[in-house]
Amino acid sequence: MLKQFLIFFMALPLATAFAAVDVNQASEAELDGIKGVGPATSRLIVAERSKSQFKNWEDFRGRIKGVGSKTAAKFSAEGMTVGGATYEGDTADAKTVKK
Repeated sequence: MLKQFLIFFMALPLATAFAAVDVNQASEAELDGIKGVGPATSRLIVAERSKSQFKNWEDFRGRIKGVGSKTAAKFSAEGMTVGGATYEGDTADAKTVKK
């Protein structure tokens, strides 16, 4: 029984490491915890969000300087979501891949 408790408490940090972080809900510290997001970017996200919440990934990419499709894909892979949605790429990227 003690062994099961120890395993549970050892696995708990792993489960929280993969928890989704929504840009419309997260604090600066939570955003800064995403690999690739530094303090300046997390402050910018919170400042832009205070004007209005992000509607989708396209809105997020348009309002946050330096975030293109590759960066958005990396952030999404690290657990970032916009309105609960992961980044799926944009239609321009999909057309390029199909050619």
